[in-house]
Amino acid sequence: MALFSREFIAVPDDRKGQIVFKWPDVTIRRFTHAIVNADEVAMFVNTGQIAATMGPGRHSIDADEIPGLGAIIDFATGGNAYRAELYFVGTREYTGFKFGGRVDDVQDPRTGLVVTLRVFGDYALRVIDPARLITNLTSTVDVTDNERIAGWVSDQVLKVLRTNVTTQVVANGWPILGLSVHSPEIEQAAITASNGQLEAYGIAVTRMGNFDINLAPEDAAQLKQLAKDSSYSQLAGGFGQYAAGEMALGAGQGMAQGGGSTQGAFLAAGLGLGGGLGGALQQPAPQAPPPPPPAPAAAAAPAPAPSGVVCAACSTANPAGAKFCMGCGQVMAPAVRHCTECGTELPGSAKFCANCGTPTGG
Repeated sequence: MALFSREFIAVPDDRKGQIVFKWPDVTIRRFTHAIVNADEVAMFVNTGQIAATMGPGRHSIDADEIPGLGAIIDFATGGNAYRAELYFVGTREYTGFKFGGRVDDVQDPRTGLVVTLRVFGDYALRVIDPARLITNLTSTVDVTDNERIAGWVSDQVLKVLRTNVTTQVVANGWPILGLSVHSPEIEQAAITASNGQLEAYGIAVTRMGNFDINLAPEDAAQLKQLAKDSSYSQLAGGFGQYAAGEMALGAGQGMAQGGGSTQGAFLAAGLGLGGGLGGALQQPAPQAPPPPPPAPAAAAAPAPAPSGVVCAACSTANPAGAKFCMGCGQVMAPAVRHCTECGTELPGSAKFCANCGTPTGG
Protein backbone atom coordinates (compact mmCIF):
# COMPACT_ATOMS: atom_id res chain seq x y z
CA MET A 1 0.00 0.00 0.00
CA ALA A 2 1.14 3.56 -0.73
CA LEU A 3 0.47 4.44 2.92
CA PHE A 4 3.39 2.22 4.01
CA SER A 5 5.67 2.94 1.04
CA ARG A 6 9.30 3.51 1.92
CA GLU A 7 9.78 5.64 -1.19
CA PHE A 8 7.31 8.44 -0.44
CA ILE A 9 5.82 9.65 2.80
CA ALA A 10 2.76 11.90 2.67
CA VAL A 11 -0.69 12.33 4.12
CA PRO A 12 -3.09 9.98 2.28
CA ASP A 13 -5.90 11.67 0.37
CA ASP A 14 -8.58 10.20 2.64
CA ARG A 15 -6.85 11.67 5.72
CA LYS A 16 -6.20 15.20 4.48
CA GLY A 17 -9.14 16.54 6.51
CA GLN A 18 -7.36 15.70 9.78
CA ILE A 19 -5.73 18.45 11.78
CA VAL A 20 -3.05 16.02 12.95
CA PHE A 21 -1.93 12.92 11.04
CA LYS A 22 0.61 10.47 12.51
CA TRP A 23 2.70 8.41 10.13
CA PRO A 24 2.19 4.76 11.16
CA ASP A 25 5.86 3.67 11.02
CA VAL A 26 8.41 4.92 13.54
CA THR A 27 11.39 3.65 11.55
CA ILE A 28 11.98 5.76 8.47
CA ARG A 29 14.60 4.70 5.94
CA ARG A 30 17.26 7.16 4.97
CA PHE A 31 16.72 9.02 1.68
CA THR A 32 12.98 8.34 1.73
CA HIS A 33 11.13 11.30 0.21
CA ALA A 34 8.60 13.20 2.30
CA ILE A 35 6.02 15.37 0.63
CA VAL A 36 4.63 18.16 2.79
CA ASN A 37 1.70 20.05 1.30
CA ALA A 38 1.42 23.82 1.29
CA ASP A 39 -0.99 23.81 4.24
CA GLU A 40 1.05 21.42 6.38
CA VAL A 41 4.07 21.18 8.64
CA ALA A 42 5.82 17.84 9.34
CA MET A 43 7.64 17.19 12.61
CA PHE A 44 9.83 14.38 13.93
CA VAL A 45 9.14 13.76 17.62
CA ASN A 46 11.44 11.72 19.83
CA THR A 47 10.74 11.11 23.54
CA GLY A 48 8.21 13.93 23.58
CA GLN A 49 10.58 16.49 22.06
CA ILE A 50 10.56 18.01 18.60
CA ALA A 51 13.69 16.67 16.87
CA ALA A 52 13.28 18.14 13.40
CA THR A 53 10.74 20.09 11.34
CA MET A 54 9.92 20.08 7.63
CA GLY A 55 8.01 22.89 5.95
CA PRO A 56 5.96 22.66 2.74
CA GLY A 57 7.80 20.98 -0.15
CA ARG A 58 9.53 17.73 -1.11
CA HIS A 59 12.23 16.58 1.28
CA SER A 60 14.82 13.81 1.30
CA ILE A 61 14.98 12.22 4.73
CA ASP A 62 18.65 12.73 5.42
CA ALA A 63 20.53 14.33 8.29
CA ASP A 64 22.65 16.31 5.84
CA GLU A 65 19.50 17.99 4.48
CA ILE A 66 17.30 18.20 7.57
CA PRO A 67 19.00 19.56 10.71
CA GLY A 68 18.21 17.60 13.82
CA LEU A 69 17.84 14.14 12.24
CA GLY A 70 21.29 13.18 13.43
CA ALA A 71 19.95 12.85 16.97
CA ILE A 72 17.44 10.15 15.96
CA ILE A 73 19.65 7.88 13.82
CA ASP A 74 18.80 4.20 14.33
CA PHE A 75 22.24 2.67 14.80
CA ALA A 76 20.72 -0.82 14.80
CA THR A 77 20.26 -0.37 11.05
CA GLY A 78 23.81 0.77 10.52
CA GLY A 79 22.73 4.37 10.29
CA ASN A 80 20.42 3.71 7.33
CA ALA A 81 17.22 4.68 9.17
CA TYR A 82 15.89 7.22 11.61
CA ARG A 83 13.74 6.23 14.55
CA ALA A 84 11.10 8.80 15.53
CA GLU A 85 7.40 9.58 15.32
CA LEU A 86 6.46 11.67 12.32
CA TYR A 87 3.45 14.02 12.49
CA PHE A 88 1.82 16.10 9.79
CA VAL A 89 -0.08 19.09 11.19
CA GLY A 90 -2.49 21.08 9.03
CA THR A 91 -2.02 24.84 9.20
CA ARG A 92 -5.07 25.88 7.14
CA GLU A 93 -8.33 27.11 8.63
CA TYR A 94 -10.68 24.31 9.71
CA THR A 95 -14.35 25.25 9.78
CA GLY A 96 -17.73 23.92 10.85
CA PHE A 97 -17.08 23.12 14.51
CA LYS A 98 -20.04 23.69 16.82
CA PHE A 99 -20.32 24.88 20.38
CA GLY A 100 -23.20 25.71 22.66
CA GLY A 101 -24.95 25.23 25.97
CA ARG A 102 -26.18 26.99 29.06
CA VAL A 103 -24.45 30.25 29.93
CA ASP A 104 -25.86 31.51 33.23
CA ASP A 105 -28.92 32.81 35.06
CA VAL A 106 -29.13 36.54 34.35
CA GLN A 107 -31.52 39.22 35.61
CA ASP A 108 -33.09 41.17 32.77
CA PRO A 109 -32.34 44.87 33.47
CA ARG A 110 -35.65 46.01 31.95
CA THR A 111 -38.16 43.68 33.64
CA GLY A 112 -36.18 42.35 36.62
CA LEU A 113 -37.02 38.76 35.58
CA VAL A 114 -34.29 36.15 36.08
CA VAL A 115 -33.84 34.01 32.97
CA THR A 116 -31.43 31.33 31.77
CA LEU A 117 -29.27 32.37 28.83
CA ARG A 118 -28.01 29.87 26.27
CA VAL A 119 -25.52 30.38 23.45
CA PHE A 120 -24.95 28.38 20.27
CA GLY A 121 -22.86 28.81 17.16
CA ASP A 122 -20.11 27.60 14.83
CA TYR A 123 -16.45 28.49 14.78
CA ALA A 124 -13.32 27.99 12.71
CA LEU A 125 -9.87 27.29 14.12
CA ARG A 126 -6.30 27.31 12.93
CA VAL A 127 -3.11 25.78 14.30
CA ILE A 128 -0.68 28.63 14.91
CA ASP A 129 2.05 26.63 16.68
CA PRO A 130 2.22 22.93 15.67
CA ALA A 131 4.90 22.15 18.22
CA ARG A 132 2.73 23.38 21.11
CA LEU A 133 -0.26 21.45 19.79
CA ILE A 134 1.68 18.16 19.76
CA THR A 135 3.55 18.61 23.02
CA ASN A 136 0.82 20.29 25.11
CA LEU A 137 -2.46 18.85 23.83
CA THR A 138 -2.52 15.82 21.54
CA SER A 139 0.66 14.21 22.84
CA THR A 140 1.99 11.21 20.89
CA VAL A 141 -1.30 9.51 20.06
CA ASP A 142 -2.84 8.96 16.65
CA VAL A 143 -5.43 11.74 16.43
CA THR A 144 -7.75 10.24 13.83
CA ASP A 145 -10.75 12.37 14.80
CA ASN A 146 -10.63 16.16 14.86
CA GLU A 147 -13.22 16.12 17.63
CA ARG A 148 -10.46 15.31 20.09
CA ILE A 149 -9.09 18.80 19.44
CA ALA A 150 -12.28 20.66 18.50
CA GLY A 151 -14.27 19.26 21.44
CA TRP A 152 -11.76 20.68 23.88
CA VAL A 153 -11.72 24.03 22.03
CA SER A 154 -15.55 24.13 22.18
CA ASP A 155 -15.41 23.66 25.94
CA GLN A 156 -12.98 26.57 26.26
CA VAL A 157 -15.15 28.83 24.10
CA LEU A 158 -18.25 28.07 26.17
CA LYS A 159 -16.28 28.60 29.38
CA VAL A 160 -15.23 32.05 28.20
CA LEU A 161 -18.77 32.95 27.10
CA ARG A 162 -20.20 32.04 30.52
CA THR A 163 -18.18 34.85 32.01
CA ASN A 164 -18.06 37.22 29.06
CA VAL A 165 -21.78 37.37 28.17
CA THR A 166 -22.94 37.77 31.75
CA THR A 167 -20.40 40.53 32.40
CA GLN A 168 -21.39 42.50 29.30
CA VAL A 169 -25.14 42.22 29.91
CA VAL A 170 -24.85 43.37 33.52
CA ALA A 171 -22.22 46.05 32.93
CA ASN A 172 -23.99 47.60 29.91
CA GLY A 173 -27.56 47.09 31.10
CA TRP A 174 -28.51 45.33 27.85
CA PRO A 175 -32.10 44.03 27.81
CA ILE A 176 -32.32 40.30 27.18
CA LEU A 177 -34.96 40.70 24.48
CA GLY A 178 -33.11 42.06 21.48
CA LEU A 179 -29.72 40.93 22.76
CA SER A 180 -28.86 39.77 19.22
CA VAL A 181 -28.23 43.44 18.37
CA HIS A 182 -25.06 43.17 20.42
CA SER A 183 -23.97 39.80 18.96
CA PRO A 184 -20.99 41.27 17.03
CA GLU A 185 -19.59 42.81 20.22
CA ILE A 186 -20.12 39.63 22.23
CA GLU A 187 -18.69 37.48 19.43
CA GLN A 188 -15.50 39.51 19.06
CA ALA A 189 -14.96 39.63 22.81
CA ALA A 190 -15.45 35.84 22.96
CA ILE A 191 -12.87 35.24 20.21
CA THR A 192 -10.31 37.45 21.94
CA ALA A 193 -10.87 35.86 25.35
CA SER A 194 -10.89 32.30 23.92
CA ASN A 195 -7.59 32.79 22.13
CA GLY A 196 -6.07 33.93 25.40
CA GLN A 197 -6.97 30.50 26.81
CA LEU A 198 -5.87 28.57 23.69
CA GLU A 199 -2.53 30.26 23.04
CA ALA A 200 -0.61 27.79 25.20
CA TYR A 201 -1.88 24.93 23.01
CA GLY A 202 -0.95 26.44 19.68
CA ILE A 203 -4.56 26.92 18.49
CA ALA A 204 -6.60 30.04 17.69
CA VAL A 205 -10.28 30.60 16.96
CA THR A 206 -10.32 32.60 13.75
CA ARG A 207 -14.04 33.39 13.40
CA MET A 208 -17.53 32.49 14.54
CA GLY A 209 -20.73 31.94 12.61
CA ASN A 210 -24.43 31.49 13.35
CA PHE A 211 -23.77 33.08 16.71
CA ASP A 212 -27.02 32.96 18.66
CA ILE A 213 -27.83 33.89 22.26
CA ASN A 214 -31.30 32.73 23.26
CA LEU A 215 -33.52 31.62 26.13
CA ALA A 216 -35.22 28.42 27.14
CA PRO A 217 -38.73 28.40 25.54
CA GLU A 218 -40.53 28.87 28.86
CA ASP A 219 -38.27 31.79 29.84
CA ALA A 220 -38.71 33.43 26.44
CA ALA A 221 -42.52 33.18 26.65
CA GLN A 222 -42.58 34.57 30.19
CA LEU A 223 -40.24 37.46 29.37
CA LYS A 224 -42.22 38.41 26.26
CA GLN A 225 -45.49 38.37 28.19
CA LEU A 226 -44.03 40.49 30.97
CA ALA A 227 -42.60 42.98 28.48
CA LYS A 228 -46.00 43.18 26.76
CA ASP A 229 -47.79 43.76 30.06
CA SER A 230 -45.32 46.47 31.04
CA SER A 231 -45.66 48.30 27.70
CA TYR A 232 -49.45 48.11 27.65
CA SER A 233 -49.66 49.20 31.28
CA GLN A 234 -47.71 52.35 30.44
CA LEU A 235 -50.03 53.06 27.52
CA ALA A 236 -53.14 52.46 29.64
CA GLY A 237 -51.91 54.62 32.50
CA GLY A 238 -51.39 51.79 34.97
CA PHE A 239 -51.61 48.04 35.38
CA GLY A 240 -55.12 48.22 36.86
CA GLN A 241 -56.46 49.91 33.76
CA TYR A 242 -54.70 47.43 31.49
CA ALA A 243 -56.01 44.45 33.48
CA ALA A 244 -59.56 45.83 33.34
CA GLY A 245 -59.27 46.30 29.60
CA GLU A 246 -57.96 42.76 29.15
CA MET A 247 -60.87 41.41 31.21
CA ALA A 248 -63.41 43.32 29.14
CA LEU A 249 -61.77 42.13 25.91
CA GLY A 250 -61.81 38.52 27.08
CA ALA A 251 -65.47 38.80 28.06
CA GLY A 252 -66.36 40.24 24.66
CA GLN A 253 -64.55 37.44 22.88
CA GLY A 254 -66.38 34.89 25.02
CA MET A 255 -69.74 36.37 24.03
CA ALA A 256 -68.76 36.49 20.35
CA GLN A 257 -67.88 32.81 20.48
CA GLY A 258 -71.18 31.90 22.15
CA GLY A 259 -69.63 31.15 25.50
CA GLY A 260 -71.32 31.15 28.88
CA SER A 261 -72.62 34.17 30.68
CA THR A 262 -70.18 37.05 30.75
CA GLN A 263 -72.38 39.56 32.52
CA GLY A 264 -70.37 39.19 35.70
CA ALA A 265 -67.09 39.62 33.81
CA PHE A 266 -68.34 42.78 32.11
CA LEU A 267 -69.55 44.14 35.43
CA ALA A 268 -66.18 43.47 37.06
CA ALA A 269 -64.37 44.90 34.07
CA GLY A 270 -66.56 47.99 34.12
CA LEU A 271 -65.93 48.57 37.77
CA GLY A 272 -62.23 48.03 37.38
CA LEU A 273 -62.04 50.18 34.28
CA GLY A 274 -64.04 52.97 35.87
CA GLY A 275 -61.83 52.95 38.93
CA GLY A 276 -58.73 52.77 36.75
CA LEU A 277 -59.74 55.70 34.59
CA GLY A 278 -60.21 57.84 37.67
CA GLY A 279 -56.67 56.91 38.71
CA ALA A 280 -55.31 57.47 35.20
CA LEU A 281 -56.74 60.97 35.00
CA GLN A 282 -55.04 61.68 38.32
CA GLN A 283 -57.27 64.69 39.01
CA PRO A 284 -58.70 65.21 42.49
CA ALA A 285 -62.50 65.35 42.79
CA PRO A 286 -63.90 68.86 43.48
CA GLN A 287 -64.20 69.57 47.17
CA ALA A 288 -67.74 70.14 48.53
CA PRO A 289 -68.20 73.45 50.38
CA PRO A 290 -68.08 73.13 54.17
CA PRO A 291 -71.50 72.83 55.84
CA PRO A 292 -72.88 76.01 57.54
CA PRO A 293 -72.47 76.20 61.30
CA PRO A 294 -75.43 74.76 63.19
CA ALA A 295 -78.12 77.25 64.28
CA PRO A 296 -78.33 77.91 67.99
CA ALA A 297 -80.83 75.70 69.69
CA ALA A 298 -84.12 77.38 70.62
CA ALA A 299 -84.83 77.76 74.27
CA ALA A 300 -86.62 74.74 75.50
CA ALA A 301 -90.31 75.36 76.24
CA PRO A 302 -91.29 74.60 79.78
CA ALA A 303 -92.71 71.17 80.15
CA PRO A 304 -96.47 71.21 80.67
CA ALA A 305 -97.51 70.67 84.23
CA PRO A 306 -98.84 67.23 84.80
CA SER A 307 -102.64 67.15 84.75
CA GLY A 308 -104.18 66.57 88.15
CA VAL A 309 -107.52 66.50 90.09
CA VAL A 310 -108.79 69.27 92.42
CA CYS A 311 -110.45 68.08 95.61
CA ALA A 312 -114.11 69.23 95.65
CA ALA A 313 -114.04 69.51 99.42
CA CYS A 314 -110.83 71.52 100.07
CA SER A 315 -109.74 72.57 96.55
CA THR A 316 -106.30 70.86 96.99
CA ALA A 317 -104.60 69.92 93.70
CA ASN A 318 -103.85 66.25 93.60
CA PRO A 319 -101.91 64.21 90.97
CA ALA A 320 -103.85 62.41 88.25
CA GLY A 321 -105.17 59.09 89.41
CA ALA A 322 -105.19 59.97 93.14
CA LYS A 323 -107.92 58.09 94.97
CA PHE A 324 -107.82 60.22 98.16
CA CYS A 325 -107.16 63.94 98.64
CA MET A 326 -103.76 64.84 99.98
CA GLY A 327 -105.32 67.86 101.82
CA CYS A 328 -108.38 66.42 103.59
CA GLY A 329 -108.40 62.72 102.94
CA GLN A 330 -111.73 62.75 101.12
CA VAL A 331 -112.40 60.16 98.50
CA MET A 332 -111.52 61.66 95.14
CA ALA A 333 -114.17 61.67 92.45
CA PRO A 334 -112.99 59.98 89.23
CA ALA A 335 -111.33 62.35 86.72
CA VAL A 336 -113.92 61.49 84.05
CA ARG A 337 -117.50 60.24 84.35
CA HIS A 338 -120.45 59.79 82.03
CA CYS A 339 -123.99 61.01 82.36
CA THR A 340 -126.23 58.11 83.35
CA GLU A 341 -129.03 59.57 81.26
CA CYS A 342 -127.47 60.58 77.94
CA GLY A 343 -123.92 59.22 78.24
CA THR A 344 -122.20 62.57 77.85
CA GLU A 345 -118.57 62.61 79.12
CA LEU A 346 -118.29 64.90 82.19
CA PRO A 347 -115.45 66.04 84.49
CA GLY A 348 -115.22 64.10 87.70
CA SER A 349 -116.30 67.19 89.76
CA ALA A 350 -119.49 67.90 87.72
CA LYS A 351 -122.70 67.63 89.73
CA PHE A 352 -125.12 67.98 86.80
CA CYS A 353 -124.94 66.86 83.15
CA ALA A 354 -124.06 69.70 80.88
CA ASN A 355 -126.20 68.18 78.14
CA CYS A 356 -129.43 67.11 79.81
CA GLY A 357 -129.16 68.52 83.35
CA THR A 358 -129.49 65.16 85.03
CA PRO A 359 -127.83 65.17 88.50
CA THR A 360 -124.62 63.16 88.61
CA GLY A 361 -124.86 62.32 92.28
CA GLY A 362 -121.41 63.80 92.84
